[in-house]
Amino acid sequence: MKELELKVEGMVCGGCEKRVVNSLSTLEGVSEVIANHQTGTVLVKMTEDIDIEVIKEKIEDLGFEVK
Repeated sequence: MKELELKVEGMVCGGCEKRVVNSLSTLEGVSEVIANHQTGTVLVKMTEDIDIEVIKEKIEDLGFEVK
């Protein structure tokens, strides 16, 4: 299993975390997503390689910024 941790700005509450988790969970190959607004991180666990740009775009489409 592969893991990708991203720094994400703009998440301010549990609702923000849930939006990110729900959005990324729809991607084929994603097995788990853990978002934490307090640390500003999103951990994506994957069963296969997924283009990081696809993941970034999903997050940025929600109005957050990937660093």
